[in-house]
Amino acid sequence: MFNFSALPPLSLYIHIPWCVRKCPYCDFNSHEAKNAIPQDEYIAALIADLEQELPSVWGRSIESIFIGGGTPSLLAPSAIDRLLSEIRALLPCKPEIEITLEANPGTWEYGKFREFRDAGVNRLSLGIQSFDAGMLSRLGRIHGPDEAFAAAESARKAGFDNFNLDLMFGLPGQSVAQAMTDIGHAIALNPTHISLYQLTLEPNTAFHAHPPRLPEDDAIWEMQEKCQEQLAIHGYRQYEVSAYAHPGRECRHNLNYWRFGDYLGIGAGAHGKISDAQYQRISRAWKVKHPRDYLAKAATPERIGGASQLTRADAGFEFMMNALRLTGGFPVALFTQHTGLPISTIKTSLQQAETKGFITWDIQTIRPTELGKRFLNEVLEIFLPG
Repeated sequence: MFNFSALPPLSLYIHIPWCVRKCPYCDFNSHEAKNAIPQDEYIAALIADLEQELPSVWGRSIESIFIGGGTPSLLAPSAIDRLLSEIRALLPCKPEIEITLEANPGTWEYGKFREFRDAGVNRLSLGIQSFDAGMLSRLGRIHGPDEAFAAAESARKAGFDNFNLDLMFGLPGQSVAQAMTDIGHAIALNPTHISLYQLTLEPNTAFHAHPPRLPEDDAIWEMQEKCQEQLAIHGYRQYEVSAYAHPGRECRHNLNYWRFGDYLGIGAGAHGKISDAQYQRISRAWKVKHPRDYLAKAATPERIGGASQLTRADAGFEFMMNALRLTGGFPVALFTQHTGLPISTIKTSLQQAETKGFITWDIQTIRPTELGKRFLNEVLEIFLPG
């Protein structure tokens, strides 16, 4: 079915499902920690889960680790230290491995950040979302502006020379001026990376059930354009739809997703994608979602909530769905390297997208045009199987 001459890079995603309070816009697998988090049991479950995944990745090294949630910074640094130590004992890790931990400004402590750094975490991702007290209240965040500023400053003082700030725009009642103030505050903190997302009302969220009044589309578009302009002026290069970084500080873990790399997923509801050279296949699997079920089943085959194998058409579409998010495009050879398929598999779709002005395509590179970036969903429809 596929023909891999070499396998894609491999990453590890670890899901920590607890948070202090569920935000009304959040559709992630997160659960309010109404009682003490069973962190020792959960770390043991994660390791048991990983041990069972090892046969699928024998001989391969981990390029990056991302600890997401939920709010992973709720865990004690000693728990993160134990987790990373166990991982290193089970899997070879690249010497320059990137290890990211998501943190909430409402749970930060300087000493805790320093201990996370000592445990091996070398990149923080801080969920700021806004620096405006009113906006934070409407988003259901547990922190205020002061904690947002303090968390970013503390990250740097704790030794993190590489950290991301998550920021949102198009918030309920937000003006263009307020969005510009937010991006100005973020830039002034001089993170190496800024993720800038438009608020969307996702199914199965409180905001979807009871939609707040959002700014008009024209105002949202103006927010995006003006924020992007300021980011560019201050040296943040846009390399993906929602990601901006100083040169060389792009998130390596997320780049692996966007380039259709492989990744193990451990933790409640975590997803994984693994290419297999022996059987020439690409498999996806995801773990049971509820923390209670995961804790009970993590050491058994029942930890798998579902699994599927990709067809050739699926792989071609999924590669393009991810890679076309990269503003600079991708080398043509990467398609074959990471899908095990010849570029001719999607040649008709490429020609159609090029004719419509959505992409440029030559012997070396495929990249989205400005039109293609703006109408990405329409571009992807061209590559849909069938």
